[in-house]
Amino acid sequence: MSLAVAIQMDPVEGIDIDADSTFSLALEATRRGHGLYHYLPQHLSQRDGRIYARARGFVPQRDKVAPARFGAAETLDLATMDVVLMRQDPPFDMSYITATHMLEHIHPETLVVNDPVQVRNAPEKLFVTHFPELMPPTLISSDREEIRAFRRDHKDIIIKPLFGNGGAGVFHITLEDENLNALLEMFTGLYREPIVVQRYLPEIRRGDKRIILIDGRAAGAINRVPAAGEARSNLHVGGRAEPAELTPRDMEICEAIGPTLQERGLIFVGIDVIGAYMTEINVTSPTGIQEISRFDEVDLAGEIWDAIEARRGAGCHSARA
Repeated sequence: MSLAVAIQMDPVEGIDIDADSTFSLALEATRRGHGLYHYLPQHLSQRDGRIYARARGFVPQRDKVAPARFGAAETLDLATMDVVLMRQDPPFDMSYITATHMLEHIHPETLVVNDPVQVRNAPEKLFVTHFPELMPPTLISSDREEIRAFRRDHKDIIIKPLFGNGGAGVFHITLEDENLNALLEMFTGLYREPIVVQRYLPEIRRGDKRIILIDGRAAGAINRVPAAGEARSNLHVGGRAEPAELTPRDMEICEAIGPTLQERGLIFVGIDVIGAYMTEINVTSPTGIQEISRFDEVDLAGEIWDAIEARRGAGCHSARA
């Protein structure tokens, strides 16, 4: 089954080919004989009820200088594609939300991964609140008195923006820390949304586990250990990737959320687990499959494409044929 696949993502030229999950998915798609097109989110257009993208055909290659070979730009009617991978990085802002509204017009006849309606309805720090029994104590609020009361109750807290990503704007605040009011003033100036306040989990010193779920099934994990003196475990701010096994608690969490992910058409999801608690469900542009595949000698990109092809249906043919 050869598919026509359009990938909505950030510029290929700026990616880390040894870590980027979208690049790994593109390589696997090429290996399977699928035809690939790349376009930037800002090259998406809606005209007369049709969704178009100014795109280029491309072939990925493991070359750090030239990670892809590109064809000439052309205007694609995305309804003629078999699959669209929505893989641009957050922030999950109005531009991101607008893209989900536009792609909703072609899904599911053209399979959008992940389902754009469900992506729009599942911001990572809000979607997780549908599973409160799996979370650490959490407050989402703009009310400073509520935030101060939460710190009095839990003493050691984490503050982060509701729609932030990549560890940006994450602060560890102890009961004695005098910076809380200044941070709240800063957050109020930067964001109109409420902020997220969670009880600090000291288990973070042993790592923040990223678990990949494929069509609702736990497929693998890595542990991301923060650098000394750092409260964030994100790899691009100095976190260290280590191999990780799925514990009984990890499996309990995955089995609790898996049916919901599958039902919502969220094929490729990454969750963050610290100790016994899930802190986020990432559905926009999850990462980690290259690191997990290297540590565990598994083919997560292949498993994701197996799930995509199964969703498309065993008897489907290319819409561009």
